[in-house]
Amino acid sequence: MPRKPKGLDKATNKYQLVHSKISMASPNDMQSAMDKEQIFGMAEKEMEYRVELFNKLTQSCFNKCVDKRYKESELNMGENSCIDRCVSKYWHVTNLVGQLLGSGRPPM
Repeated sequence: MPRKPKGLDKATNKYQLVHSKISMASPNDMQSAMDKEQIFGMAEKEMEYRVELFNKLTQSCFNKCVDKRYKESELNMGENSCIDRCVSKYWHVTNLVGQLLGSGRPPM
């Protein structure tokens, strides 16, 4: 089972705190607590998405750019520039796909 990032534990604790306060709240407070609960839920999902995206980016660029047989303890210049290009393209494509999905338009 993958480990949760430290920030995810804080979000979970805040979620539990908000959830425990809901039972003692008035109707107006109840709506506010539900809004906060939704916000924390969305923040938790966003954190999970970003961690997954980072892990995929790291794995993809590492497999593409780093030689399987390590010859040196540090990345050489070719590996460094390959990783720079790979990360740049990965973020560019991810942002482009996000914009297209957000706009509801088909790709050109």
